[in-house]
Amino acid sequence: MTGKIYKSTGSWYVVKTTDGKLWNGRLKGIFKLDDITSTNPLAVGDDVELEPEPGDAQTAIITEIHDRRNYINRQSPSHRLHHHIVAANIDQSLLLVTLKEPRTSQGFIDRGLVTCEAYHVPAILLFNKADLYRAKEEEKFAAWQEMYSAIGYPLFRMSVQTGEGLDAVRTLLQGKISLLSGHSGVGKSSFLNALFPAMHRKTHGVSGWSGKGIHTTTFAEMFDLPDEGRPGDTPPGRIIDTPGMREFGIVDISKQELSGYFPEMRVLAGQCQFNNCLHMEEPGCEVKKAVRDGRIHPDRYVSYCHILDSLGKVY
Repeated sequence: MTGKIYKSTGSWYVVKTTDGKLWNGRLKGIFKLDDITSTNPLAVGDDVELEPEPGDAQTAIITEIHDRRNYINRQSPSHRLHHHIVAANIDQSLLLVTLKEPRTSQGFIDRGLVTCEAYHVPAILLFNKADLYRAKEEEKFAAWQEMYSAIGYPLFRMSVQTGEGLDAVRTLLQGKISLLSGHSGVGKSSFLNALFPAMHRKTHGVSGWSGKGIHTTTFAEMFDLPDEGRPGDTPPGRIIDTPGMREFGIVDISKQELSGYFPEMRVLAGQCQFNNCLHMEEPGCEVKKAVRDGRIHPDRYVSYCHILDSLGKVY
């Protein structure tokens, strides 16, 4: 049978076969994926072959893993020296962010965008909790909307609480496998409850003493979107929920590669005086000139410098 991983709990997997049946799956032996060394050999979104266990109508053995067309990677939550495949075979990444309760930093956003660029996954920014915006947040949203839209990232303003912008986001999801990620407390579970009213996904607010979100999701899991409102010729959309993150740890990216994952810097590739320019102290740097000329936003350049400084460090 052919199926897709819908949930991974470490040693057991929920697999949905092409006939729509859900199986409890386990790996046959030890798999080694070429060119990928991670804490998890299988990830949500992986396509697999499986065989039913004799005498068990619910359990199957996963015998083969199909080649991945892409995947998203980040630092392992349990070991800083290892990395963890968040999801595989995805069409787009939805980064859910908030300007208040809690506030998502630009550093978190840009690290997420760099990761998407590195693994060739289109990224979309969803700004949730717009109902909480006051003058300060409205000003910040307008500034970030201008900055990110100018470099090609779609940006949507929404509020799960009031329903603002949800219809536009639902349209984005149709016919796609979407990865949903963000800080703890940004409203991912509430967002999923709005998409799946019958789910009753457990939600938590924000820790009062820290101003940070409280984790409510332990494992990545994929859900089929409801059929309501979907055009007949459009395949059903699916969304992958991920555990909330306090940071987006970047792995497998060298300092020399980093600027290639900033689209506004990538277009200037090869124009610096030195081929190995890191766009810091080198003379004849076209990227620094573009910052001075206003072609690259200074906040994005500062973000690049912070990420560059962090690469190769172990925390």
